[in-house]
Amino acid sequence: MLSGGKVGLRARHEDDVPILHTELHDDVTTHARANGRPWRPVARDAKDPPFSVKEEDERFVPFSVVDLAGGTLLGSAVLWDIDTHNRSAHIGLGLRPSARGKGYGADVVAVLCHYGFVVRGLHRLQIETLSDNIAMLRSAERNGFVREGVLRSSGWVMGEFMDEVLLGLLAQDWKPDARD
Repeated sequence: MLSGGKVGLRARHEDDVPILHTELHDDVTTHARANGRPWRPVARDAKDPPFSVKEEDERFVPFSVVDLAGGTLLGSAVLWDIDTHNRSAHIGLGLRPSARGKGYGADVVAVLCHYGFVVRGLHRLQIETLSDNIAMLRSAERNGFVREGVLRSSGWVMGEFMDEVLLGLLAQDWKPDARD
């Protein structure tokens, strides 16, 4: 397990999948805001349900986020679209409703940065988030991410187009203790 100040990132367990499915996928609004694809109903026992681990996909590393104090499942984190040639990847996270607003997000971003830069040897990490996602913007900026641009009206979310903010962080600019 990778540990931060408050959270740990561990392998996804089978018993995490139904909880994440119910609280992050089945919540249509949350899913629509977090995912670039339209929501569609998926049964928990589907052949390839959301949040299931696909061992063969080297470009996608999913984690379950847990509270270090008690081991409670807090959500999901991912390093995705890993490009080994250009040494870059994207990061993302989703916290369960009960874990939001408690300061876990910045710690999750910090641990993902450690994984990307130290463990994987990447050069660049990137985040795309909706312009009104203040929690993610703060979590990213507390960890040294820089706003690089706005993708105007690039996300179709629940009946309207929304701007997305593009943030980036280079390995040489990363300060492991920036969130403190």
